Amino acid sequence: MTNTILTKERKDVKIRDVWEARKRIASIVNRTPLIQSTILSEKIGRPVYLKLENVHEVGAFKVRGAANKILSLSEEEKKRGVATFSTGNHGMAVAYVANKLGIDAVVCISNRVPKAKVDSLKRLGAQIEIVGDSQDAAGERCYELEREKGLTVIQPFDDPHVIAGQGTIGLELLEALPNLTDVIVPLSGGGLLSGIGLALKSNNRDIRVTGVSMEQSAVMYESLKVGKPVKMEESETLADSLLGGIGLDNQYTFQMVQQYMDDVVLIPEDEIAYSMAFMMDKHRIIMEGAAATGIAAVLGNKIPQQDGDIAVIISGHNVDLSILLKLIQNYTFENKG
Repeated sequence: MTNTILTKERKDVKIRDVWEARKRIASIVNRTPLIQSTILSEKIGRPVYLKLENVHEVGAFKVRGAANKILSLSEEEKKRGVATFSTGNHGMAVAYVANKLGIDAVVCISNRVPKAKVDSLKRLGAQIEIVGDSQDAAGERCYELEREKGLTVIQPFDDPHVIAGQGTIGLELLEALPNLTDVIVPLSGGGLLSGIGLALKSNNRDIRVTGVSMEQSAVMYESLKVGKPVKMEESETLADSLLGGIGLDNQYTFQMVQQYMDDVVLIPEDEIAYSMAFMMDKHRIIMEGAAATGIAAVLGNKIPQQDGDIAVIISGHNVDLSILLKLIQNYTFENKG
């Protein structure tokens, strides 16, 4: 991807911001496991490691960025409360951190958010507002709350503190895998890839960062193709966590994805489904469709062959039980390996 000169109107996100985020969130966010997948390693002839961000209490990596942003707020801002818009995981992360800190939180979601995530939001004590058919519609309501009630909006991805928080995953990968050459990162609004890409390439520019997304409604991919943020209608997908726009006024992640991503791979729905079922069968790991896009890229040999270790970011596990039951019924692996 072509590098883009960042605008002067705002402060760039730097590697020191990622190190500061690691210190700031240490009381709330634990380092996640990194395990080698023998099965995937044998399939492609290279060591494949899984970064298990699905083991966080909220079941997704989003807690890192949410914690870094909320902990950076002033005491006055914390007293007024926070609001966010989300396809589910970011909302749960904000609700979880706010609950830990005794801060009021409102989470705006669309009616596309799966029931499992809505139930989790309720358990975490957040006030929920369901608005429209897209994350963009939920976002509009969120900014209305900012204007009406003075709540601080915790953006899901296009925010320096959120990006730096997600970048702490990259620091953990660098410390654990000295022979790391490829990282596969689910791509939506770009906060995860921007943070990880910044952390990795600040240390070693040769580490390849590959973004993975679903074929339908891949807004960041379509935006990169035309060279500016675009708006798209959301489609039904197993990778629902990757839905949502990137914001026509995107300030950070669009340019950072351009700068740090080496390649992008789009995954069809049947491969996402197969990969979710494969990981349940072979690893006994439950993952949502967004996380399975990275597994699908490995299973489909869509990562360039070279020496060195591959790390796949397993971004979350928040998926409806009904979907898992269908996958179990539809796939058997005795002859598929």
